[in-house]
Amino acid sequence: MLNNRLILAIVVFGIVQIFYSCAAKKDDPGLEYAPNMYHSVPYEPLTQITDEDAGQWLSTRIDGKGEYFNTNINNPYHMNERVPPAGTVRRTKDGFLPYRIPKDSIDLASRILKNPLDSTAEIVNEGKVLFSRFCQHCHGETGQGDGKVGLIYKGVPAYNQGQTKDLTEGHIFHVITYGIRRMGAHGSQIDIEDRWKIVRYVQTLQNQ
Repeated sequence: MLNNRLILAIVVFGIVQIFYSCAAKKDDPGLEYAPNMYHSVPYEPLTQITDEDAGQWLSTRIDGKGEYFNTNINNPYHMNERVPPAGTVRRTKDGFLPYRIPKDSIDLASRILKNPLDSTAEIVNEGKVLFSRFCQHCHGETGQGDGKVGLIYKGVPAYNQGQTKDLTEGHIFHVITYGIRRMGAHGSQIDIEDRWKIVRYVQTLQNQ
């Protein structure tokens, strides 16, 4: 009877220890069950473990390094991610690359972004057509915030009043891309070049 209780106590203690050890806390990730299921064998382009001894206790690698070490020593600077081959990142016909300024950096965009398109009549007219498709329902035909949807939501500012009339081209482009407050993001709907065309047209509305 005593032996049965002792065995039961040992089993219960073991189970508690397993669950306690597996629990992550602070900098301790806890024990991992079947850790090979959590760590990628191929090189991960966006993560990199540079410690050659990481996972040494588990390692069966023939090079003697830890199981979790995943730095590609064949690349420059041992980086996992490499520069894409020329021509594989989509550009517009004018060579525009994807927009990289983060959403929360609107002040930076406002200061440094410049419209690469000239304010020719052709560009402004194309911007007007795009504005009528994507913006007019809220901002109104003349940018007074009196579009049919804008009247429902209320609070859509007129382009030629207050601080809105002084917004920079970079600010306008950034807002079209990511949205602001109740305005939704349009970066996935309008390509970069067309966004700049809309900016040119919006600037004409700011000056009315």
